[in-house]
Amino acid sequence: MPQPYYENREISWIRFNTRVLEEAEDPAVPLLEQLSFSAIYQSNLDEFVMVRIGTMLDRMQEMPNKKDSRSGMTPKEQLNAMLDEIAALQPRKDAAYFRTMQQLREHGIAHVTFADATAEERAFLELYFKREIKPLLSPIIIDKRQPFPFLRNKEIYIVVHLQSKSGVKLGVLPSSGFHDRVIRLNKEGRFILLEDLLLHFAPAAFKNYKVLDAAAMRIIRNADIRFGNSAADAETDFRDVMEGLLKKRKKREVVRLQMNSSLNPDAMEYLLDRLHLKKKFLFFEETPLDLSFVYKLGDFNSNPALRFAPHKPQNRVDISTRQDMMSQIAQRDILLSYPYESITPFLRLLHEATLDPDVVSIKITLYRLASNSRVIESLCQAAENGKEVLVMVELRARFDEENNIHWAERLLDAGCTVIYGPHNMKVHSKLLLISRRTEDGVQNFVQIGTGNYNEKTSRLYTDLSLMTANPAIAEDARHVFDALSTDSLVSETAALLVAPLCLRSKLMDMLDVEIEHAKKGEPAYFAAKVNSISDRGIMDKLAEASQAGVKIELVVRGICCLKPKVEGYTDNIRIVSIVGRYLEHSRIYIAGTPERQKVYISSADLMTRNTMHRVEVAAPILDEALKAQAVEMVQLCLRDNVKARTGQPDGTFRLPLRDITQPPVNAQETLYERACAAAQEA
Repeated sequence: MPQPYYENREISWIRFNTRVLEEAEDPAVPLLEQLSFSAIYQSNLDEFVMVRIGTMLDRMQEMPNKKDSRSGMTPKEQLNAMLDEIAALQPRKDAAYFRTMQQLREHGIAHVTFADATAEERAFLELYFKREIKPLLSPIIIDKRQPFPFLRNKEIYIVVHLQSKSGVKLGVLPSSGFHDRVIRLNKEGRFILLEDLLLHFAPAAFKNYKVLDAAAMRIIRNADIRFGNSAADAETDFRDVMEGLLKKRKKREVVRLQMNSSLNPDAMEYLLDRLHLKKKFLFFEETPLDLSFVYKLGDFNSNPALRFAPHKPQNRVDISTRQDMMSQIAQRDILLSYPYESITPFLRLLHEATLDPDVVSIKITLYRLASNSRVIESLCQAAENGKEVLVMVELRARFDEENNIHWAERLLDAGCTVIYGPHNMKVHSKLLLISRRTEDGVQNFVQIGTGNYNEKTSRLYTDLSLMTANPAIAEDARHVFDALSTDSLVSETAALLVAPLCLRSKLMDMLDVEIEHAKKGEPAYFAAKVNSISDRGIMDKLAEASQAGVKIELVVRGICCLKPKVEGYTDNIRIVSIVGRYLEHSRIYIAGTPERQKVYISSADLMTRNTMHRVEVAAPILDEALKAQAVEMVQLCLRDNVKARTGQPDGTFRLPLRDITQPPVNAQETLYERACAAAQEA
């Protein structure tokens, strides 16, 4: 039953993306970084439309009357609310882009169209089109007699309305895949986009017709794919199943049409009909339909004021480069904090394990990887060196499926044992187990992370990586890999929390302990830093704890279906959300006051999909200094008065008016400064 403190998941996500858009609007953010946030906003929205709107359309067909458990809305009501919210944000996105581009003109960077190009530039563009573009064009005519061409997801096309006596006739020009999209007009930064040029020269591509009007368009397809029973079919290689599903995804129905201008009403109606699309899925936009090109504009001007000051992940001075990593981990636990600290010690650990003759096995779970993955190289080398290498590759990592299929094949070719985990749930844990033979028996080394084994994102996402030789943690890690290898689940652990059977319940137990302390009039506390929260059971338990008097503080970057400060329900819950230079990605759970505090880092958000439908792992921080470090990270986020938005009882988040008598606190900048200071002091 919906509670007053519940928020609809889809609306909460859109509000998160609004916080991304706020960064594009923030005058304190450097201009090229503002453009990057505009592009991130659009990229986020593309994925949301592909997945969530696609899912909602499927639900409208399959279960039209089933109401959302958090808001009581039917699929149709949710869909309409989502489309309304997206439409309401569009003018802000357009305004942010043009405001930034106008200011960039002062630095020589200017997005121009053919109409406002200089005479010299027009002459260049006419010759450029004739020599470089026209020979590669493949114009397509669409009318009653011709089948509608297949349009690729997220790519831009030029559609033209052609004069015809026999009804509506359209022409289509692809503008992707054959030429650079950004065409520079001078050595400074004036440029035109390929679609702008094609719009101007469209009549030349359809010279036997009179072009009545033309527009750029871009489609988004439904990307929601179902695994079904085929995933469990023992007769079918799961890679083949996934490859078949990915082919289906590319051809799923259109769920959004973006256009930069309208065509004649008859032509528009004809286009929508051929795309099987209703008008509410049509959006007219003033900005370029795909903003990914803005990342190239950094090459146009080297002025450092246009970008964030460069940050380089720092090398930990307390980690010796002369002593091997396993020896150092055997002496003490190590906690790395990305992107403030370098991922190199972890990569060293894995590489040294591949070469150490006493290491007998390496087991790891992989979800997303860098394009040139050093992790894959080490695993392949280890297998070629004769070690037992077990790799759990998650083929269902959304939009990384093809990459992971490729990595699975590469690992198999190298002699690794590759598994795909339980047939009915994803494996989202970040877990590594290295077993080494010693004179005293087998010694194990474990790494548990909050983020992927991805060298690229380790410089962009805030994550934590724990490396330990703790025997209890190692034994639990062994049980996790045994379960993954046998298509079963871990039901009992000593140290780790492992979803889906023994993570959520133990978090609930921790909250119950705090509730009991609060009922006795004793101080009680719970905090968490996560990407998202939507698990109704956990939200209900947090509300119960709040009503009992437990002080609760949450740092939630994205989806937040829990409303704080709802009178009589969540009065004692404070929630902040940080959207800044880095993507907040680490998950930390804190239960209890300092003298009895338990601290865990985890791969799991507090969402039903993570707590009940995925294999996730949370690891305790046992070293007191490392525990204090993790707690301070959360407290610093809660003290942030620059990028932290405060959750409101209505489900919105607001940047509070900062007290100018208080110094500014930017959690991300502070953590980087601390990492630099530690390196400099050494």
